[in-house]
Amino acid sequence: MTLHYYFARRFLWLFLSIAAVFALFQAFVDLMDEMRRLDGDPTMGQLLQLVALKLPEGMYQILPLVMILSTVALFLGLARSSELVVARAAGRSGMAALMAPVSVAVIIGGLTVAMLNPVVAATSKRYADLRETYENGGASALSIGAEGLWLRQGGPQGQSVIRAASTNAEGTVLYDVSFVIYAPGGGPAQRVIADKAELGDAEWVLTKAKAWPLAAGLTPEAGAKMHETLRIPSTLTRDSIRDRFGKPSAIAIWDLPGFIADLEEAGFSARRHVVWLQMELARPVFLIAMLLVGAAFTMRPTRLGRTGLAVLSAVLLGFGLYYVRNFAQILGENGQISPAMAAWVPPVASVLLALGLILHMEDG
Repeated sequence: MTLHYYFARRFLWLFLSIAAVFALFQAFVDLMDEMRRLDGDPTMGQLLQLVALKLPEGMYQILPLVMILSTVALFLGLARSSELVVARAAGRSGMAALMAPVSVAVIIGGLTVAMLNPVVAATSKRYADLRETYENGGASALSIGAEGLWLRQGGPQGQSVIRAASTNAEGTVLYDVSFVIYAPGGGPAQRVIADKAELGDAEWVLTKAKAWPLAAGLTPEAGAKMHETLRIPSTLTRDSIRDRFGKPSAIAIWDLPGFIADLEEAGFSARRHVVWLQMELARPVFLIAMLLVGAAFTMRPTRLGRTGLAVLSAVLLGFGLYYVRNFAQILGENGQISPAMAAWVPPVASVLLALGLILHMEDG
């Protein structure tokens, strides 16, 4: 038991150390990227705030790489110090030596899904809002429920709140829509209803619209006007709406089942969100697979040589399995395979492949 605690403690320390190194590198790259991409003259405080909000999402994506590198570092260290040889001489098999790191990987995977996932969802959403605020002077938002779709857009002309009874699959064509347009000072300036609103280039094109002025001292109905076509400026783009409408990673895993139910009740396709939910539930299994892949190539005495080739093989196989997992996710989102198959087959197959390699290395 003491040996298991030793292996677990050493693996956890390596995992945290490598994660910290990657976090520093990721933060530096994000800072350079924000300085290059952000328009205007942002302050260093604003840049650091954006970097801090973007960092959890970046680290969340590279956790499999951190896991496989931590495993490689652990077993290379044990092999060079002959600790693994001594453990085997004392009657501990290689599979028994894996029990402690696998247990730590299970705990890390569970905490990642249960705790880090909601943090990433909250910070990524806040990052998108702040970045749009710094660029356009106001953040956009989207909400979907049984009563319809709600959008908020910002810009130099002021904020606008949009409600639509229904929309197309991309959220770029709204039906039975109403706009409440606010002046830059914050007060309501105009209300517009229309049969349809379609997002064009930096504008909404409204069809069969009626507009009421909401300025103080005016009777709205007396100043109302009918428009066969009315154009309203917009800072929204098709990509920004798609990200808010269809980016499952911006929703915490605990809220995802309810959001899927709201999407389906409102008549929208929730397939991407269902696939993402299953992928997140399968994430701990995939992290265990990355650990086993790293162990399969490095649980060997260093006197056998070719250590560099073994490390390179482990990393390349890990990348290959990662891209197979992403490809399966795309197939699931496109309806080629079921969400459960897209999410669970790659990590389970990766675990079985790694176990086969380990058993072959151990028992020949």
